[in-house]
Amino acid sequence: MNGYTIPKATLGRLPIYLQFLRSLPSRENSTISATTIAKGLSLGEVQVRKDLAAVSGAGKPKIGYVTEDLIRKLEAKLGYESLTPAVLVGAGKLGKALLDYDGFEEYGVRIVAAFDCNEQVISVSAAKSILPITHFNSFCKENGIKLGIITVGRGSAQQVCDQMVESGITAIWNFAPCDLKTPSGILMRQENLALSLAHLNNQISK
Repeated sequence: MNGYTIPKATLGRLPIYLQFLRSLPSRENSTISATTIAKGLSLGEVQVRKDLAAVSGAGKPKIGYVTEDLIRKLEAKLGYESLTPAVLVGAGKLGKALLDYDGFEEYGVRIVAAFDCNEQVISVSAAKSILPITHFNSFCKENGIKLGIITVGRGSAQQVCDQMVESGITAIWNFAPCDLKTPSGILMRQENLALSLAHLNNQISK
C-alpha cells in the first residue's frame, strides 16, 4: 500500500471502526470479521471490507482480523501514535469553537494554541492557550509547527497567511472568505461555510 492515499470518505469512517472495536470485551488473540463489524455498525459489508483493506489488507478467510492488531493499525493510520500539532490564528467565536473541539485528535491533529491581536481574549492555561500574535513566529519555530488554521476576517487573512509561511508552516486550513496567495509547495485547504450552507439550502429547496 505504499504511496496509496486513503479516500476521504474512508478516512472519515476509520474513527467509527476504532470506537466500535474498542467497545468490545478485551480478549487475548481475539479475532473479528468484516461481516461482524458491518452488522454491528449497520454498514454495508462490501464497504467495510474495502475500508479495512485500505488500512490492514484483506482479513484471513473464515478468521478475519486479529482485533488488537486491527486497533493498532487504525490508530497508526489516524495518527494516534504521533499527533501533529497545529496552531490557529483568530480567537473569535469560530476560532474558539475549533480550539475547544477535541475531535481533531481522532484524525491525528491537535490544536496546541491559538493567537490573536485582541488583548482581551488572551488566556494562558495548561491546556490550550490563546497567545498574543506577537509570539506567533517564535512559538511556531520553537515547536516545529507545520499546520496552521486561519479564522480571521477577510481583511487580515493574507497577512496572517504570509506570517504562517514565514514561520515555517507548510499546510494551511483557511476559513476566511477569500482566496489566499501562497508560494509553491504550500498546501492550502479552503473552507467556505456560507457556500456549504447555501448548497444545502439549494438542495432542500428543490
